[in-house]
Amino acid sequence: MQIAVGDILVMKKNHPCGENRFLVLRIGMDFKLRCLGCGREIMVPRSKAEKSVRRIEQNGED
Repeated sequence: MQIAVGDILVMKKNHPCGENRFLVLRIGMDFKLRCLGCGREIMVPRSKAEKSVRRIEQNGED
């Protein structure tokens, strides 16, 4: 799975605020994601994050 910093991940489940889109801030063994609804940052293990991704929206800011 090709995920890069700056991509937006559309997840299968919503964040408690109701948003299901997250901005990738850091990748490694864990992903650091920022909710695009409320701005909260979360750390998710790579295996769990890759299973719960529905779609990847590539960011054009490169």
